[in-house]
Amino acid sequence: MAAEPHSSPNITLSQDSWRDYFELTKPKVVVLIVFTAIVGMLLAVPGLPPLVPFLAGTLGIGLASASAAAINHLLDQRIDAVMVRTRDRPLPSGHLSEARVLIFALAMAMLSMLILVAFVNVLTAVLTFASLIGYAIIYTAWLKRATPQNIVIGGAAGAAPPVLGWTAITGQVEPDALLLFLIIFAWTPPHFWALAIFRKADYAAVDIPMLPVTHGVNFTRWHIFFYTILMVITTILPYLSGMSGLLYLGGVSVLNMGFLWYAWRLLRSDDVQLPMQTFGYSITYLMVLFAFLVVDHYFMALIPG
Repeated sequence: MAAEPHSSPNITLSQDSWRDYFELTKPKVVVLIVFTAIVGMLLAVPGLPPLVPFLAGTLGIGLASASAAAINHLLDQRIDAVMVRTRDRPLPSGHLSEARVLIFALAMAMLSMLILVAFVNVLTAVLTFASLIGYAIIYTAWLKRATPQNIVIGGAAGAAPPVLGWTAITGQVEPDALLLFLIIFAWTPPHFWALAIFRKADYAAVDIPMLPVTHGVNFTRWHIFFYTILMVITTILPYLSGMSGLLYLGGVSVLNMGFLWYAWRLLRSDDVQLPMQTFGYSITYLMVLFAFLVVDHYFMALIPG
């Protein structure tokens, strides 16, 4: 029954709206992805990155991310129709048809690859395509439904953007780029599990084995706490490796105290709003952390050798 709205023959082109297509791209998620990719570009060189690969890389990575989001909408449309927070999305609501979403997603993916190959480099195109497949197909179609560790394993695709940005400028994967990857990889589980606790009933209703559904909320809270400690350790690595300086260390230390405070409160409180507050803080945390990396990078460049 849930599939009927989006397959209705009454849907016509006139019902389509640019807002529906825009929603398919998950713009808030794409903004965060593109931002971390841009930070990777800025950190890859001592000064400003060359303009053409910077702009083309930003556009290509953004289009690929938007394509992956649209494919996610397509593959998840049946569970989206059941879950409260997603039932009004363009496909389950009947605003767009499967065919149009597929064409839209493929067009963005092809344009992304053309831009990256023509104006950036082949390595970035290959890694971007691998990330697209990793999130849109491997995670969404398989891992998400296969194991409660789905977000841990699938987090590799979401952690790739700063590496993609780095390779767009340098043409190679370097150790410092992998540190940026590790930060997002360690950040993803506590970030997403906080949301999963809040949306536990939704995931249970559609048989998605998120950790709070399979192992309970208290078990998930402890996992958030332990992964937050792992994330804190990981975020110190740029300073220990010499990639960043004291400005970054000071900023990330304050951010880490905030995240640890939220993780500890989750263990001690049954406040139903706290998981979403933690989720919201985690987004701010990542954006500000990457901003500190950039500010520190250019601040260090001003200090005489």
